[in-house]
Amino acid sequence: MKVESSALAALPGIRHAFFTREGGVSEGLYAGLNGGTGSNDDPAHVAENRARMAQALGVPKTHLLTCWQIHSPDCVVVDAPWAGRPKADAVATRTPGVAAGVAIADCGPVLFADGEARVVGAAHAGWKGAVGGVLESTVARMEELGARRENMVAAIGPLIRQPSYEVGPDFIATLTGLDPANDRFLIPSTRQHHALFDLPGYIAARLARIGVGTIDDLGLDTYADEGRFFSYRRATHRGEADYGRLIAAITLA
Repeated sequence: MKVESSALAALPGIRHAFFTREGGVSEGLYAGLNGGTGSNDDPAHVAENRARMAQALGVPKTHLLTCWQIHSPDCVVVDAPWAGRPKADAVATRTPGVAAGVAIADCGPVLFADGEARVVGAAHAGWKGAVGGVLESTVARMEELGARRENMVAAIGPLIRQPSYEVGPDFIATLTGLDPANDRFLIPSTRQHHALFDLPGYIAARLARIGVGTIDDLGLDTYADEGRFFSYRRATHRGEADYGRLIAAITLA
């Protein structure tokens, strides 16, 4: 049902999970633990799946909180369930019993915790969000709540990895145009003028650059492991009509 970061698991009083697709009630394309409120899955199935996730985290089902994600750099602070989901791509909290979560299906879920300050956060970092600054925004919001970046643990969960992530010439031009050094996150593809992009490497480099103390990459590929993970790109390559979403979340016990 879930995988965990050993670095986060070592922090007392903090629960977290990178949920897999295993252990849910959804069927068909969404088979398993689909947490995507934006999918076309049966809403009752999604609600039951999310209730199971909340139970695994030890929070009420109303307290597993994810945003309306738009590939933005924005992080919101939350201390109680909201009436309507804000448009943002990261959540931070210092309130026990509130689970900060994100939904993903190839983009990078990054869970953060400062165990000393007791502040946690979750970021949805696809390439657009990572380039746009969602990681930096999450760290900044957590610092506003009393955290210190050098004390933070940041765990990179299941996401699309370099062998599965082919990009075209426009992407390459954009990435290297931002910084020529970004070329180190690209290796040649078998197709001319295409490359394979190292999204977790890029995320880790940005986290290191801003001084996050501990970075833990779980090394899991959503595209390659169909048994455990949903994947937007895999569904697209197959011409499927929709895809499930994975949830990553963290809470203070």
